[in-house]
Amino acid sequence: MSLRGEHHTVPLSVLLKRELANEKIEKPEIVHGQASQSKKGEDFTLLKTECQRAIGDGVTTFSVFALFDGHNGSAAAIYTKENLLNNVLNAIPTDLNRDEWVAALPRALVAGFVKTDKEFQERAQTSGTTVTFVIIEGWVITVASVGDSRCILESAEGEIYYLSADHRLECNEEERDRITASGGEVGRLNTGGGAEIGPLRCWPGGLCLSRSIGDMDVGEYIVPVPYVKQVKLSTAGGRLIISSDGVWDALSAEVALDCCRGMPADAAAAQIVKEALQAKGLRDDTTCIVVDILPQEKPAVPLPPPKRPGKGMFKAMFRKKPSESSSQVDKEYMEPDVVEELFEEGSAMLSERLDTKYPLCNMFKLFMCAVCQLEMKPGEGISIHAGSSNAVKLRPWDGPFLCSSCQEKKEAMEGKRPTGDRHSSESD
Repeated sequence: MSLRGEHHTVPLSVLLKRELANEKIEKPEIVHGQASQSKKGEDFTLLKTECQRAIGDGVTTFSVFALFDGHNGSAAAIYTKENLLNNVLNAIPTDLNRDEWVAALPRALVAGFVKTDKEFQERAQTSGTTVTFVIIEGWVITVASVGDSRCILESAEGEIYYLSADHRLECNEEERDRITASGGEVGRLNTGGGAEIGPLRCWPGGLCLSRSIGDMDVGEYIVPVPYVKQVKLSTAGGRLIISSDGVWDALSAEVALDCCRGMPADAAAAQIVKEALQAKGLRDDTTCIVVDILPQEKPAVPLPPPKRPGKGMFKAMFRKKPSESSSQVDKEYMEPDVVEELFEEGSAMLSERLDTKYPLCNMFKLFMCAVCQLEMKPGEGISIHAGSSNAVKLRPWDGPFLCSSCQEKKEAMEGKRPTGDRHSSESD
């Protein structure tokens, strides 16, 4: 064999086949189950384990598990279940490799949530829904959430991680401040004579959440911009629990995990719902999805009893993403069961969530709206930085760009445009 043969270029098709083969070997086994007890019939789920990242290719697949807890009717939950995934995928360029695709998910989820909310509100229906939306690609878990359904993760070693945010006004001071600054009012239900009862709510409308999809009668400062967290599991795997507030109002994360330890996913989901009903009764729709992420070709084994760290240690559990220069070294010597944090952001400002300080500079096309994917003529697009009060970011010629309709949506969410004239003030 000649020495020149060592320098021959490997065909792209061969490289792709190798990458796909490696993906197939490295992908975990996903086992899931769900259970529900209905009170109002407003909880809906989406469970898809063979979604294709590359159309027509059965190897580059990912899984989606989502929970939609509707209120004031089920229309928003149903519409979001049917449209959100496509809206997220449409916001991701088609020419990305696996790592780029995963890195693009946090921005695409923001765009998809806002587009879904905008389209649903155009139907002039007043229902709303919480959303906890989980995408599993290989060992990477990406969770986007609005409202008060929650997603927790227990690693194979027994550590607990919270992958969603709680957008109840009662427990989120930052969100209360954002709403009042945008023109909304926050207070309890007034029964007359100065007596106030119940949780903190946003008025008009009386919603006790600060973020949701729908709820056009409350005003657009109740935003659909999700909190997003992205983590990478070790190949030891772990268990996800995604549940509506019917579960979390009755059970802590520790109790939910302990009560179903050693059970397969479907039995675990049923047991968690049973425990919640025994604790509080059927006061609300109570839904649970359990997802086990397991090494391939290994039987599902009971997870060991969890360690009991103090509350202040939860954030410290995450291993921050290593720098580029040390990433290869770290991968070789990484602890066997470390959950690596890749991304976390909860701001309600689109200018921050869709910013171009991002490794994928080509994610948002120059003449396409970053939210609704509408094609625009040159000069029609409005930079997300337009009107920014931050001098550092005051570069209106920088993208990404929004169409005029999505720019109006952005301004309304930031309290820069009155919305009361076109919204009803009635709510159940």
